[in-house]
Amino acid sequence: MAKVTITQVKSIIDRPKNQKLTIQALGLGKINKSVTVEYTPQIAGMVNKVQNLIEVKEQ
Repeated sequence: MAKVTITQVKSIIDRPKNQKLTIQALGLGKINKSVTVEYTPQIAGMVNKVQNLIEVKEQ
């Protein structure tokens, strides 16, 4: 699988609880924090759920 870098670019204030929990599950929580993960189907589903709050770059 390919690796991707996921960066949070927007705040989770006033977002639904499921989006807050998804951001936390990705290992994010603060603006401009980044994580590098394998792009599995599970990660793809999480990215799809919070796509308005994050930025994804392939490595």
